[in-house]
Amino acid sequence: MIETVVSAPAVAAVAVHAAEKVAGVRVQPGVAGLVSSVVRAARQQIKGLQPAPVEGVRVRWSGAVALLEVDVVISGQDQAAAVARAVQRSVCALVPELTGVAVESVVVTVVDVAW
Repeated sequence: MIETVVSAPAVAAVAVHAAEKVAGVRVQPGVAGLVSSVVRAARQQIKGLQPAPVEGVRVRWSGAVALLEVDVVISGQDQAAAVARAVQRSVCALVPELTGVAVESVVVTVVDVAW
């Protein structure tokens, strides 16, 4: 039997990429993600690795299904709710396509607006 495991940072990296494909969106860690991103960056630097960005995305698991939380900064020229829905659609489509991991939910938090 062959077992494949896709790690939370790998899923998060794809989610960052998917979210930032939406026009006017930049993924940015909220307060909850700052500490974990500093710890992860230090650990990766010690190992000499150059990881894909995952800051601003949190992955929780419900069995083998991912529940994602994405913090974004949006353009001040776009409606927040519409942009959040576009981010949800993009993440829900790209994460399973590139990782094989099913996505149960994507919660998008608009943490700032860039003018």
